[in-house]
Amino acid sequence: MLVTTDRLSAFDHVLRQAIPLKGQVLNRLAARVFELTADVAPNAVLSVPDPNVTIAVRCDVLPVEFVVRGHLAGHAWRVYRDGGRELCGVRLPDGLREGEALPAPILTPSTKAAEGHDEDVSLADIVGRGILDARTLDEAHALALAVFRRGTELAAARGLILVDTKYEFGRAPDSYTPGDDMPGDRLLLIDEVHTPDSSRYYVADGFEARLASGEPQRQLSKEFVREWLIARGFQGRPGEAMPSLPPDFVREVSARYVELYETLVGEPFTPDLSQDPEARIASAVDRALA
Repeated sequence: MLVTTDRLSAFDHVLRQAIPLKGQVLNRLAARVFELTADVAPNAVLSVPDPNVTIAVRCDVLPVEFVVRGHLAGHAWRVYRDGGRELCGVRLPDGLREGEALPAPILTPSTKAAEGHDEDVSLADIVGRGILDARTLDEAHALALAVFRRGTELAAARGLILVDTKYEFGRAPDSYTPGDDMPGDRLLLIDEVHTPDSSRYYVADGFEARLASGEPQRQLSKEFVREWLIARGFQGRPGEAMPSLPPDFVREVSARYVELYETLVGEPFTPDLSQDPEARIASAVDRALA
């Protein structure tokens, strides 16, 4: 049972302020996208009995985050801006601008660190260091690119550009008996998918004009929170003091999460404002497991 809360993390640190409605937005949006991508990649979701809850198959998680990038943005842009031309073993061409589409989507994996920061890693190193075997890596690589293609199509239909995202995969334990259409040894898509926490979206309208003029892209993701923190000297490095998010900014972040949900789903976001969410969740889970 996964309970999605309103906490927000950036640079591997949980911020002090919670973002109202964030948990419900992420859980409900992920549930919708899991449904829309199930024919591309089987997933671990069994049911979503509450706005904040997903019940899923408990999987053995691959120790790699599969980050797919279709545009040069975020961490990749910062590496490129500072002179780097290779990211996770992928060579990038000269002359790219921030936000520009890459020649083709690329996979830039990172290890899942038990503590501290995740580490960028190449496909060759994943196999060479024994993190994953070649067969598992190839399977996950293909699934990640396939889900990204579907996500790109879904976003485009709603006037958005899926810039980059991360996927996580796992294998169901031997004790799990899947349906006939889901062999037990297949990888399952887990965690979340195409949410503002795991993905970056640009607004398609005006994208080319902003790119040509060097203006920042209008985006619906938590990247603008990272940018706000960077501007105040925080990237999670030793000795840096984490700033507090002012109330007006917290409200802006919440509004952007809701806006992304409504844009992608195509319907108004109606939150559950129960005064006792713990009791609501317990009741929903009891009904689901009865």
